[in-house]
Parts: sequence; structure tokens; C-alpha cells
Amino acid sequence: MSSALTDLFPHPIVQAPMAGGVSVPQLAAAVSEAGGLGFLAAGYKTADGMYQEIKQLRGLTSRPFGVNVFMPQPEYAESGAVEVYAHQLAGEAAWYETELGDPDSGRDDGYDAKLAVLLDNPVPVVSFHFGVPTREVLDSLRRAGTFTLVTATTAEEALAVERAGADAVIAQGVEAGGHQGTHRDLTENDGSGIGLLSLVAQIREAVRIPVVAAGGIMRGGQIAAVLAAGASAAQLGTAFLATPESGAQPVHKQALTNPLFARTELTRAFSGRPARALVNRFLREHGPYAPAAYPEIHHLTSPLRKAAAKAGDAQGMALWAGQGHRLARELPAGQLVQVLAAELDAARTALSAKGGLR
Repeated sequence: MSSALTDLFPHPIVQAPMAGGVSVPQLAAAVSEAGGLGFLAAGYKTADGMYQEIKQLRGLTSRPFGVNVFMPQPEYAESGAVEVYAHQLAGEAAWYETELGDPDSGRDDGYDAKLAVLLDNPVPVVSFHFGVPTREVLDSLRRAGTFTLVTATTAEEALAVERAGADAVIAQGVEAGGHQGTHRDLTENDGSGIGLLSLVAQIREAVRIPVVAAGGIMRGGQIAAVLAAGASAAQLGTAFLATPESGAQPVHKQALTNPLFARTELTRAFSGRPARALVNRFLREHGPYAPAAYPEIHHLTSPLRKAAAKAGDAQGMALWAGQGHRLARELPAGQLVQVLAAELDAARTALSAKGGLR
């Protein structure tokens, strides 16, 4: 297995790129400085906005970091379903005294412009979500000196990632917070997600490229488990969401361990694509009726989510979180990396003492 990825950072700990203002340069820098791999999230930003964050991050650390890019989405034909959902959300718009967003605000998330920036100003690592880039794109990034990763939620998707020429695959288990990185958004697959340990084992046997495990990981012992299952590193999102460097709203951070929010669910309520969030009023009321229409629903509900956040109303926000959210620790990001690394070492020592590792 290639060590090109893990040679970039001392600890096998990757901070997941969390779009929507969470993965800010301060968070990525703190993680990278502590020996993990910090990540910026380019999703929902302009190409220039992404570039400015890269410049800011480079001013904060000289260590390797990554940038995550969303793949363009196919055209969505059933506009009537979006209109019906917009009608159902009219009461929300009135409550928060805002207008609904324009569902036709764009489907490609500035993909080509972002690639141009990343080729002109190469970064150490680039990852992709919601699909697989072409071999030409991946080869261009490799020639620029960039290591590439692509998310997969099944072994079949991982094979597509390998065939396209990516350097590594991110195995995203169903436990993960935020959007599932499925390559095709098929409603018939709703509820059929694979648990992380099973997924890592399946992907490890299907491909030869390195695997990064993602989904519900909150403790060093869990990192040890996915490494033992064949992963080269672990990617953690929710674990870093509660850190002071995270750009998440304070009410979102507090909700992670608030007994009022006892569980998570995969829902299309906020974006039209399956994404794991803490169960709140908005999810309960609108989740059953949200159509499979991404990014139309994301654009439609964006003003509602922003208004709810401004009002400090957790019941109207997209409280993205993985299944391990109750294990969140309000530690500085750099300290959290060190604690996780110490827990990992302790778990490895314990397994070795029992003959579990040779």
C-alpha cells in the first residue's frame, strides 16, 4: 500500500471537510499543526472564496492540508416536486420572515473555476464528493503534485474511484454526519447504507489504493479499529465540529451533547440529498416530504437555515452530525488531535498485549 498520503502527516487523523462555514482556515491550520491533516471545504463557495481561504490557511501553517470539491450534479427533471415542497415550506418562510431561495441557483458549484485555481496554485491534497472526476482531471492534479481522494459509499463506487485514477478512496460509512457522498442519488437506495467497519473491509478487498475510513469516529480506539480493518487513516468530522476553531454556529455545537437532540437521521429535508443530522422540528416535519432534488432543495432552504441560525433556533437549522455526536469534546482542535493520537497509541498497546496486533 502506498504511503504517499500518510507520509504527509504524522498522525493518521484527517479532519473532514465540512461545508457551510465549519471547516475554516483556523480549524484546518490547528489540525495540521498538531500532526493531522486539516481540510478546507470549497463546497458552496466561489472559486475566489476558496482561493482566499487557501491563502489564509497558508499564512497560518506550512504543513500539508487538503481542499474538498463537490462534483457537478446531473440535471433534475421533476421541477414540479420542488414547487410542491416550496409550497409546503411557505409557513417556514413566514415564520422566519424571509423568502425562500431560488432552486435554480446553479448545479456545478463552480467546479471548473475551482479546478483552474487548484491547478494554477496546487495544494497538497484535494478530495472530491458526490461523484468521480475524470481521469484527465485526476492526472492533471497528480502532475501538479497534488494527492487525490474521492469518497465512496460502496465497494462498487470504490472500484470506480480506482479506475478513474485517484490516489486513495474515502470509505464513508452510513454513520457519517452531513451528506452521504454517493455517486448517484437513487431513492431506491435510501436506508441501505453500509456500516463503516463492513464497508472498509469490502473496499479493502476490492481495490489496491489506500483507504481512509470516515463515519462516526470520535475516539482513538475507533481509529485503531479502522486501521486494523485495513484503513490507512481515519477521517473525523463531528469530533472537530465542537472545537473552538470550528466555524459552526454556537447553537449547533451545543446541540451535539444536548439531551434534547437524542439521535440522528438521514434526511433530504434540508438539501434534497441524504444527509445525517440531529433530529429536530424541521427534520421531523419536512423530512417525509422532501424530494430527491439536490442542489435545488439546498438552494431553496438556504435562507430558512440562515434565518434560523441568526435567531439561534436549533429547531430550524441543519444540525449535521454523525452517530457519535454525544461523544463530542469541547477541546481545542490541536489538543483534540493529540488526545486522539494518545488514545490510538493506548489502544494499539492494549491490542498488542493481548496478541491482537503483531
